[in-house]
Amino acid sequence: MRRDYKFGGGRSERSKAAGFSLIELLIVVAIILIIAAIAIPNFIKSRMAANEASAVNSIRAINTSEVAFASACPALGFTTTIADFGAGPCPNGQNLLDAQLVTGTKAGYTFLLSGGSGTPVSTYGVNANPLSASSGSRYFFSDQTGVIHYKTGAAADATDSAVQ
Repeated sequence: MRRDYKFGGGRSERSKAAGFSLIELLIVVAIILIIAAIAIPNFIKSRMAANEASAVNSIRAINTSEVAFASACPALGFTTTIADFGAGPCPNGQNLLDAQLVTGTKAGYTFLLSGGSGTPVSTYGVNANPLSASSGSRYFFSDQTGVIHYKTGAAADATDSAVQ
């Protein structure tokens, strides 16, 4: 049987401290910051691309709803405002468009629809403009032809490039 005796004058064992040292924590924080610096710009770009794709799809929905409205209400023709798809002048033309889109704002874009003059209305134009620079960089436009045009940095019109 072995017995170890310690005397007061001897060297005591160092106890190991649990946890991480300050240097280890700083290295982990630095790695996280580097990953964030790489990931955040890519996230913002992908969000902008998603908002722009949503705006194009919303304009397509508006174009389709305009044709349906003109068919349901031939005496009126096309709508004169986007609100006409909600509680508009023609009961048969209501609820043809997503309720969120009828408010004029969806996925970081505002939608402005203006109908032509006369009865029945034979022309319309719809603009999709980003709410801020982080929502998107392209502006979109379409009219009764159904072609969607875009422009970067300013409101688009029928003379700008078509979306492919």
